[in-house]
Amino acid sequence: MRTRKGAALLLLLVAGWAAPAAAAGPRGADRAAIGETAVDVARDFWDLIQQIRGDGGDTLRQSRARTTGPQPQAIPPAADNGLVLDLSDLSQPLELEEQLGQLAGQAAADMRVTVARGSARLGAFSIGSDQVVTGDLLVVRGDAQVFGRLQGNLVTYDGDIVIHPGAVVSGDVLAVHGVVHDRGGEIGGEASTLSAAPIAAAAAADPPLSPLQATIRRIAGVIGVFLALAALGYGLGAFGRHHLQVVSDTVSHNFGRAFITGLVGQILILPTFGMLVVGLVLSVAGILLLPFAVAVYVLLVIVGVVGGFLAVAHAMGETYTRRRLAQGILVGAPGTYRFLLAGLAASMALWAAWAVFGWVPVAGGFIRGAAILITWLLGTAGLGAAMLSRAGVRENFAGRIIPPEALTDEYLWATPQFGVPAVKRPGAGSRAPGPGA
Repeated sequence: MRTRKGAALLLLLVAGWAAPAAAAGPRGADRAAIGETAVDVARDFWDLIQQIRGDGGDTLRQSRARTTGPQPQAIPPAADNGLVLDLSDLSQPLELEEQLGQLAGQAAADMRVTVARGSARLGAFSIGSDQVVTGDLLVVRGDAQVFGRLQGNLVTYDGDIVIHPGAVVSGDVLAVHGVVHDRGGEIGGEASTLSAAPIAAAAAADPPLSPLQATIRRIAGVIGVFLALAALGYGLGAFGRHHLQVVSDTVSHNFGRAFITGLVGQILILPTFGMLVVGLVLSVAGILLLPFAVAVYVLLVIVGVVGGFLAVAHAMGETYTRRRLAQGILVGAPGTYRFLLAGLAASMALWAAWAVFGWVPVAGGFIRGAAILITWLLGTAGLGAAMLSRAGVRENFAGRIIPPEALTDEYLWATPQFGVPAVKRPGAGSRAPGPGA
């Protein structure tokens, strides 16, 4: 396939070269142009051979860039308002880039550059294998192809540098907004590149926000997270209320156990995932199921963390609401949604404080750290409660199972088994005291 492409490209090149030569004719005035065309033919043919061999993967792209870029020509030296450059020292590429930036918006006809002890070229430029160029060389808006020898430094602006096998550059090589391709030549100094990506990214970066704008953005972020969690809690309460209440009761009755379980679960998340992947890879059927297993595992972890956090918020809201009811305060009809909203508001209180006072130098960082710590504690306890209750299926730690001894007749009368002094049960022949007793 590569040979066919090379042959087709060769035919196109021959046809393109033959037409100008036939049109020019063998007149004496055009003999010099014909000689230059012959040299260009030889160079392009060498590029074609390098492409077919695979050593010049960028040669075709560079030849297309030469045809679509500006017309190769020498840049006239500067007079009074031109640019004067000294390329003998390339240790300050940023300063050189700033100087060359003056050429970015200039037209080819208006461009004037003087290179001390060197020359400047516009468009693609090549140094033939039998050529020796003395002095520093600047190539603007084109690639520099070096096949021969350059006694000096080489700099390109908006172009690449290609050092072909057998080429020699005695000095340093710098590609500003380009790339240096060393194909096996010899570079006497250092080869470096200066990409335009960091500069463009810095120019496109947003300006710093004022304290008021930063505060408004943080408040909007906190409100967005609260609404997202409230929407998830509403869906969980509508379609999985029983499971949510079981996980919530597990947190309320066994918070310490739930926190330890969640902490261990966080430690084992990655090892368990690795074991799952390795176990599936070892079998043919497991490899086919690997994408689905990974997706399910990640989904389970997310559901466990988010669902557990919502269960903790439910438990906090339920505890707060019941305490207000015990104080005789009318709070309306208590329910799952009220518990969730109250718990989420309490869990997001520190984040709201950080959103408002985050601009304060020391207090803002302290509040943010406390909010992260509290959120991690609640999320860890919620994950552990979800693991203990099997996502709300198992009620062993929810405080809902009455022990068997509590279902006997002894449960009606306090006994030392429950830590309360025994009460004498009235016998069958006992008589209740009369009114005068």
